[in-house]
Amino acid sequence: MALAVERGSAASTLAWIREGRAGSDHDQAFARARDPAAIAAAAEACGARFVTWASAEYPSQLRQIADPPAAIYVIGGPPPDVTSGVAVVGARRCTALGRESAHAIGRELALAGVAVVSGAARGIDAAAHEGALSANGLTCAVLGSGLDVVYPSASRALIRRIAKDGTLVSEYPPGTPPSQHHFPARNRIVAGLSRATVVVEGATGSGSMITAEHAMEFGRDVFALPGSVASALSQVPLQLIREGATLIRDADDLLGDLGIELVQAEIAERVDLDEAERRVLEAIVEPTLPDRLASALGVGIPEIVGVLMRLELRGFVRNVGGRYETTLSARRPRPDRAGRLAAIDER
Repeated sequence: MALAVERGSAASTLAWIREGRAGSDHDQAFARARDPAAIAAAAEACGARFVTWASAEYPSQLRQIADPPAAIYVIGGPPPDVTSGVAVVGARRCTALGRESAHAIGRELALAGVAVVSGAARGIDAAAHEGALSANGLTCAVLGSGLDVVYPSASRALIRRIAKDGTLVSEYPPGTPPSQHHFPARNRIVAGLSRATVVVEGATGSGSMITAEHAMEFGRDVFALPGSVASALSQVPLQLIREGATLIRDADDLLGDLGIELVQAEIAERVDLDEAERRVLEAIVEPTLPDRLASALGVGIPEIVGVLMRLELRGFVRNVGGRYETTLSARRPRPDRAGRLAAIDER
C-alpha cells in the first residue's frame, strides 16, 4: 500500500514490481503474469469500475484499517460511506431463527437508511442482504472472487439483484476464482467498510469471528445476538459478549444502541407504499382493531382489512390477538452511544 501511495497510480506500481524494484519474488512473478489490458477488458465486460486508492470513490473508512486493499472493483452504486454501513454476518448453516433475525435486522437497518454490508454467502449473510432489499434499501456484498465469478452458486440470483439494486465489491480482478484464503481477507473489507458489525450466529472457528475480530481491531463497535448455550452456533456470539461485544436481542436493540432514529412517516416516504397503505401505517400508533382504523380514516372495514393484509405480508404490521400493531417504532438516540459513534466517525 505504501508503494501504491508513493507511485501514485496502479500502472506505475505494477511496473515497479515487474521490474523487480519492490515486492517479493512471488509478487514479482504474479505481477509479470498479469495482463492489465485483459483485466481492464474483463472489468468493462462485467460492468465493474476499478477504484484505486487515489480515487474519490475509494471508501475513506477503508483507508483507516491496518491492511487496506490497494484498489477495489465495484459494480452498482458507490460503497457505503463511513457513517452509513453496518455489517451483518454469521453462519452459513444457520438456524431458521437465526435467518429470521438476520432478515429482520437487515430490513430495519435499511428502513432507517443504513446500508447492510455482508459477504453474500448462504445463511445469515444472504438473509441480511434479502432483508435490506425487501425494504428497497441499500446493501453491499463483498465477494471473495472476481465480480464476474458468482460464488456461491446458490446466491446467484441474490448477487445479480445486489448488482442491480445495491453494490458489489471485490479486491480481486475479474476472472479470479474463489479460494479458501480469499474469504478471511474478504472479511476484513466487510468489517472495514462498516461502522459496526453484528454477529447473529457462528460456530467456533467460523468466519464471523474473524470479521468481528477485524472490527474490534479497527475500533468499530461489535454487537452479538445470543442463543442457547447448548447450541454450537451460539459459541461465537457468546464468546464475543464475554469479551465486551454489546448484547442485542433484536433490531430494536441494535438501532437504539447505534443511536438511530426510525420514524414511521419517513419510512412511508422511503419505501414503495401506495397512498392507502401509507395512511393506514401512519394511523397505527398503538395496537388497534380494524374497525377503529376504519372509523378513524373514514373508510370501510373491508378496505382497511385488505390494506392491513398487504402491510402484514410485507412485514410492516403484525396481528396480535386481533389487533394490528406496527413492527416499526420511533427510536431516539442514546447520548452515550451517539457520542461513542461520533468519536469513531472522526477517527
